[in-house]
Amino acid sequence: MHEIVAQADQFMAPTYKRQPLLLTKGRGYRLWDARGREYLDFVAGIAVCNLGHAHPKVSEAVCRQSKALVHTSNLYYTAPQTELARALVQKSFADRVFFCNSGAEANEAAIKLARRYFKQNGQPHRYRIVAMEQSFHGRTLATLSATGQQKVKDGFEPLLEGFDFVPFNDFEALNRAVGPNTCAVLLEPVQGEGGVHPADGAYLQAVRRLCDERGVLLIFDEIQTGMGRTGKLFAYEHFDAAPDIMTLAKALANGLPMGAMLAREQVATVFGPGSHASTFGGTPLICAGALAVLEVLEEEAILEKCTATGAYFRKALLDLKARRGSVRDVRGMGLLLGMEIDGDGEALVAGCREKGFLINCIQERVLRFAPPLIIEKEAVDALVQCLDALL
Repeated sequence: MHEIVAQADQFMAPTYKRQPLLLTKGRGYRLWDARGREYLDFVAGIAVCNLGHAHPKVSEAVCRQSKALVHTSNLYYTAPQTELARALVQKSFADRVFFCNSGAEANEAAIKLARRYFKQNGQPHRYRIVAMEQSFHGRTLATLSATGQQKVKDGFEPLLEGFDFVPFNDFEALNRAVGPNTCAVLLEPVQGEGGVHPADGAYLQAVRRLCDERGVLLIFDEIQTGMGRTGKLFAYEHFDAAPDIMTLAKALANGLPMGAMLAREQVATVFGPGSHASTFGGTPLICAGALAVLEVLEEEAILEKCTATGAYFRKALLDLKARRGSVRDVRGMGLLLGMEIDGDGEALVAGCREKGFLINCIQERVLRFAPPLIIEKEAVDALVQCLDALL
């Protein structure tokens, strides 16, 4: 273990503050390190492995496809890509899908599509995007520009011009910010990296109406909330407020690198041949895995399980809040939950790790819980008991 850690620290770019774990195996919601120690996983690769680790149906689909065809580029048609696009369209508001490799690339595509839509429709002055304070949309220069957190922008200026920021869940501020040069409003139904802050339902419905009235596109970043994380396949389904463009990634292929941008027909068609592309976007291998994910979500009633376990987990955390004055707030949806504390969140992360639980901390004081959607209530009980003891 020590040799691998030392080599990683020597040869890899120092962009991550890693925990002192060398993980070697995963099954379901359990992980094992190089010493053979078992951990209960409440991170799921940052809301990625929604079906848990090494799900047999996903693994089988990927292995089978790897023996047939891995990559062709998008110069040609492949059946897995077409089938996945059809499935996503049938299960969502959208008419068209663009495949890429990550959430940042999906958001990059959404930003480009929104600007091109108005350019192609004779309104080139409409290029500005209103985004939310404390949002997070990715690490490319464009998605950094759209992110409402200065700490991730430091050192990379000048960024892309054309983004305006307003407080999340503040409709009046948004109403004032949307002007004649606005092409789109961009937001997350639940701000994950910003501290696990869900949107208010009435707010999202008002945003949808505002965009309709002003002729502005509405973009939902569902990279963290999509694929069942909130108890619905897509979080917007909770709010009766569908977007014009939606981005997905993270859990789309349960750990395989994949992103997607979904859009309505009227908007999507301005992306004509040559306007945007991705060499690895939607390879047969990755699409086979994502198709298996969709099948498992439906066949194994994962969304219903997420809803029930999420409610149970939330109540357990609220009971903990009632017992421990250092817990300031509990919030979230489904199995994307945050617990804000007084004190050092990283110390609790370390304490949980020593006891065999993997969690993470964002915004210094918010413990974020995003376990695989197959997590059992017994595992939730064990984690909450651990947190209770540590607090």
